[in-house]
Amino acid sequence: MVADGPEIPRRTGSAFSERARAVLDALEHLVGGLGTALLAFVAMAWGTAVALLCVVGVGFLVAPSVPHAVRAVASRERARLSRWGPEIIGPGPAPSRVRDALADTGVRRELCWVFVHGTVGLAFSALAITLPISSVQDITYPLWWRFLPPPDTELTGVSWRVDSDSDALLVTILGLGLAAVFVLLAPAMARLQAWPGRRLLAATSDTDLSLRVAELSATRAAALDAHATELRRIERSLHDGAQNRLVGVTVLLGATRRALDRDPAGALVMLERAQDAAEQALAELRTVVRGILPPVLDDRGLAGALAGLAANCGVPCQVDVDVPGRCAASVEATAYFVTAEALTNVSRHSRARRAQVTVRRQGAHLRLRIEDDGVGGADAGGGSGIAGIRGRIEAHDGHLTLTSPPGGPTTLDVELPCGS
Repeated sequence: MVADGPEIPRRTGSAFSERARAVLDALEHLVGGLGTALLAFVAMAWGTAVALLCVVGVGFLVAPSVPHAVRAVASRERARLSRWGPEIIGPGPAPSRVRDALADTGVRRELCWVFVHGTVGLAFSALAITLPISSVQDITYPLWWRFLPPPDTELTGVSWRVDSDSDALLVTILGLGLAAVFVLLAPAMARLQAWPGRRLLAATSDTDLSLRVAELSATRAAALDAHATELRRIERSLHDGAQNRLVGVTVLLGATRRALDRDPAGALVMLERAQDAAEQALAELRTVVRGILPPVLDDRGLAGALAGLAANCGVPCQVDVDVPGRCAASVEATAYFVTAEALTNVSRHSRARRAQVTVRRQGAHLRLRIEDDGVGGADAGGGSGIAGIRGRIEAHDGHLTLTSPPGGPTTLDVELPCGS
């Protein structure tokens, strides 16, 4: 029982951290949804104005701009939703002719989404954003209510007049209640806000999937390039390391055989050198084999393999793995190599004091998060290895999200399909 004591606070802290991160992510989603809701409202207003002008004949001149405006707003929403979940593949450019646009299933679904998101979605987004703002205002109300003119002390969102500190503390209690409601409901509100977009903006059966085909072709090409690069790395490792050492072993064994008769003591020295060279060659071969598919994955599973990486990391690193069962070997290997490269970057570039690796299996996806409290500023094109990580992930049709503002922290979110 004594050994379990420190584990309880650690689990509690981890649960609190996950809840706080979920709330912050939901708040970011809600703010982004409010932005696209405002754009949808503008597109809806423009479409309504053009429809009214068509009654007098003037609107037909600008009618082709409506489907293009709707498609532009819908594309922004697709991009926003794709950053926070499964990718939504959109159609190509909107038809130029109004008749063709009205006959297009995708345009009609986008028009429906614009009216839903520009009305109900806008009101819901505004309400959802108002909740945390009101809670902060009410919680801090005792600090500044005295500076308000007497008539304005009633503008607190409560039904009572505030004339004393006790009345102001009641406002604070209300604010804490609003904050608790937001913490509990924020993820659900973010999902509810995104639901119309995921329902109406997803590709239909008659959507032109040429973009998806091109994306898969590019992913396949990137996978082939990564495979060729890996083969070249293995060839260089074998040629420059193990092969040279094995050649040295052969030379030493030949010299030992010739020296056995005339210089037995020298032959013994050369035999020891040959043994050392053979052991070094064996170590080189083991290193190369581990680079192809780490045997630790078979021996200890993904959790044990990642724990080994964390133990060898130059920064104190915690590992939290909750993956029931086993995933495909290729998926586990990808997660292992991505973690290894990310922790190498943390040790070399981040100047972090701690790092965290979290792995969860949610449905048919394996989710991996690597975060550190370093200086941030990681760039996929800056030679930090992120481009290689992205290529390895996309080869499995996975998704990577890198968040690394200047000053930190850095968070690497990876999603890999691993079957049901």
